[in-house]
Amino acid sequence: MSHTSPERVRAACEQLLADGRDVTFTAVAQTSGISRATCYRDRGLRAVIDTYRARHGEVLTLTSLADRVDHLTASLEAVAAKVRRQEDELRTLKRASTTRRQRSRPAD
Repeated sequence: MSHTSPERVRAACEQLLADGRDVTFTAVAQTSGISRATCYRDRGLRAVIDTYRARHGEVLTLTSLADRVDHLTASLEAVAAKVRRQEDELRTLKRASTTRRQRSRPAD
């Protein structure tokens, strides 16, 4: 890898931001002419890209991560409750269906 790669990645990140585009590994690779795999694997290049991504996007703090976990936990609990209600409804419908079939059978 050339010593100019970090500069090319920085320039690509600056260009993406100037164009109003998101800084992603794919976009940086296309703009810089450096393969996406190299951008991922090379720690120096990855650090440059991550720095621009953090500046442009949301910087995650412990508080914001905890808020996200709380939100996801609440969402998961709501989905689990809905699944339990639907499972109960299915059991009720199956019992009703079985009872109807048993009643409609001709007696031997």
